[in-house]
Amino acid sequence: MEQADIPFLSATQLASLIEARQVSPEEALHAYLDRIEQVGPKVNAYITQARQAGQEIQQGRYRGPLHGIPVAVKDQVHTTGILTTDASKIRADFIPTEDATVVAKLKEAGAVIIGKTNMSEFAIGDSFSSFKGPARNPWDLSRDPGTSSTGSGAATAARLCATSLGEDTGGSIRGPASLCGLVGLRPTWGRVSRFGADGACWSIDTIGPISRTVEDCAATIGAIAGYDPKDPYTRQVPVPDYRQALTGDIRGLKVGLVQDYLDPEKSGVDPRVRDAVIAAAGVLSELGADVRDVSLPLSVNCGVAIRTITHVDRVSLHPEWLRERPQDYHHNTRVSFSTANLIPAPVYYKAQKVRAMVRREVLGALEDVDVLIQPTSAAPAGVMSMDGTVASKQQAKQALHRGGYTGPYSLTGTTAMSILCGFSSEGDGGLPLALQIAGRPFDEATVLRVGHAYEQATPWHNRLPPI
Repeated sequence: MEQADIPFLSATQLASLIEARQVSPEEALHAYLDRIEQVGPKVNAYITQARQAGQEIQQGRYRGPLHGIPVAVKDQVHTTGILTTDASKIRADFIPTEDATVVAKLKEAGAVIIGKTNMSEFAIGDSFSSFKGPARNPWDLSRDPGTSSTGSGAATAARLCATSLGEDTGGSIRGPASLCGLVGLRPTWGRVSRFGADGACWSIDTIGPISRTVEDCAATIGAIAGYDPKDPYTRQVPVPDYRQALTGDIRGLKVGLVQDYLDPEKSGVDPRVRDAVIAAAGVLSELGADVRDVSLPLSVNCGVAIRTITHVDRVSLHPEWLRERPQDYHHNTRVSFSTANLIPAPVYYKAQKVRAMVRREVLGALEDVDVLIQPTSAAPAGVMSMDGTVASKQQAKQALHRGGYTGPYSLTGTTAMSILCGFSSEGDGGLPLALQIAGRPFDEATVLRVGHAYEQATPWHNRLPPI
């Protein structure tokens, strides 16, 4: 195999070659580093690059499906001896002295941490707010790669890493996965340790994979999941072999198609997204799933509630930075955090009440079906405006409303995954469209099984971005 072809393999395909000693970890690493040198400046997916490799496989000590695999990590996750900036001038010189638990677990699995990815400043706000400049969408460099795990989405789609870690509060794994044509899994709150990750909202934050295929996603979540005494909010729940769950058999599974997100008047969904999701439901039905209509009338309007909770919680973490170094924030982040400081306590309290109602609604629906499906985003990636000003009150309302697509499962604390389900047009210039699959708490295995069955029955994951 030519070294230049290695970055175009899935992580699990590369793992098989490494296990068989047909490709060495060093060869894989250098192939990705060459790819980063060639394409990286166009995409701006990385803030810091790291280089490491091992000889264990050559000595017969193979650790599993991530051994020797180049993995990128979002820059809010601590890495010993490597800059962790949160994409902000305020943290521009911060070098952790201890790995986050997820990084330690990746290293235990033999993964190679290839770099720290770009992101929205402090994981809240606009895709262009990084002090290193914005990451770019590999499908169209003028387009939004999704917030806030911008670089993890861009790097994975551009074949600058084999798989990556993002962090999802209101949708920051699923959003980039949606707009960059990837698989992004938000695990159940408490499934993956957050020790060593700079938080955005303590009761909603999760760390999870952004990958090119469902199997890659399963391998990545399998490496990082599990109870951690350093994070008291992790649960002592057994971690299954997620790859074994990818049987391709979804006959008899009950799938709820959420109708509220398919109504343009209620949700503002783009007709191309709506049609792709309806077509995806048809594929699942052909595979033997019992697809039925369901409704989440409150959840579709929860965008304001989740934005209120997450922004108030985020700005409360380091209020001294806003008081003492306001000039070091991106303008839009500074405005966002300043506004969050002005939200009255009764409004925050009301948002928490809405959260409880949304949770009851979602979990109630999941008593009757095994998974829920709907669009991940209202529309394909839009052109990224570097201006960032709010043009009108209507635009602001639309931005808040978009949070209602991923927000219900964040507020509920359950698992949800975004998967590619089509393109906005045939041929060159088409932008990814995405299906969201949500499941019961700690049932990532069923979500992955449904996603894998769909993926293997459709051709979308075989299409490459034109970069």
